[in-house]
Amino acid sequence: MKRSRAGMPEETAAAKPAGILARTARRAAVALAISAAAGFLLSALAKSAPSAFFVRTLIIGVSATAAFALFEVWPRRLPRWLQRWALQVVAVGALVPVTLFAMYHPPPPGAPPFLEHHDWMLLTHLSLLVAPWTALAAVVRQKEAVARHQNLAFALERSELERQALDARLHLLQAQVAPHFLFNTLANVQALVDSGSPHASTVLQSLVQYLRAAVPLLHDPAATIERELRLVRPYLELMQMRMPDRLEYAMSVDPAALALRCPPTTLLTLVENAVRHGIDPSEEGGRIDIDIARRGERCVVRVSDTGVGLQPPAGGPGTGLATLRERLRVTFGDAAQLRLASGATGGAAVEVDMPAQT
Repeated sequence: MKRSRAGMPEETAAAKPAGILARTARRAAVALAISAAAGFLLSALAKSAPSAFFVRTLIIGVSATAAFALFEVWPRRLPRWLQRWALQVVAVGALVPVTLFAMYHPPPPGAPPFLEHHDWMLLTHLSLLVAPWTALAAVVRQKEAVARHQNLAFALERSELERQALDARLHLLQAQVAPHFLFNTLANVQALVDSGSPHASTVLQSLVQYLRAAVPLLHDPAATIERELRLVRPYLELMQMRMPDRLEYAMSVDPAALALRCPPTTLLTLVENAVRHGIDPSEEGGRIDIDIARRGERCVVRVSDTGVGLQPPAGGPGTGLATLRERLRVTFGDAAQLRLASGATGGAAVEVDMPAQT
């Protein structure tokens, strides 16, 4: 946003026509109100007819407003030593005597010279006392409005930049999810092929069909629990085809949680972690339990397995869980947590506790 020397946005300093008309109308209304009040209060002190004195005060108010509006936009460029607000205040103060001179000159026959005219003196003192200070108050209000506008603009710009940074961070994290998921899944198929399993061709065919449907969803900016389940169910079916005697699984899903938002592949990451680090390394295999529930304003997703459990030194979260934790932080801030713990009877359990948002 370009700025003038006074630090105001250039479009404000240049005063767009629509803005000028609106501001001038408001100022004219204020000036007429002040002039009308002054004319009414002082008409009893005037020597001329009250109606004539009242009209003259209104004319002074209108002319002062016109001068203030004129020098708000003209000249377009000012010397460095001259501030526009000072020019406006001086112009209002200088125009008042000129307007009064025009109204009282030449004096009517038999009237005193205008410099000795009682009403002229009264209006001059009143106008010089009120008009410049009113103009100065208008300048102060205008500068305060510009400052508020700038603060709002800066706040909006900062908020937009922060949002863009978060979006970029989230997209980067999501870009890391797809290859991690694909490589892990292909490694599982490779193990099946290497073992000479007769189910290798069937599993590979199912994998191709699954990836064709699943990969486009990995890049979606938002996901729901229901969509996550559409990814997880066929993934578990594939894994069960690969090791039919070593993998069992069960799901308990609260219907109230289906429409809740979560980062893409949240549930898939938890299940894949259980398969890869819990069930696969175990000779006996194991069972995976998926529990999803809405608890008031929270959504809790828990995936537990009866596999080998947390193995040192890899007792902390792996790459998938670390990336998921970061994506939860980007999406929900400090309102979401990912907890990893050993199971009560062996294995491990991972729990995601996040806000229930739709």
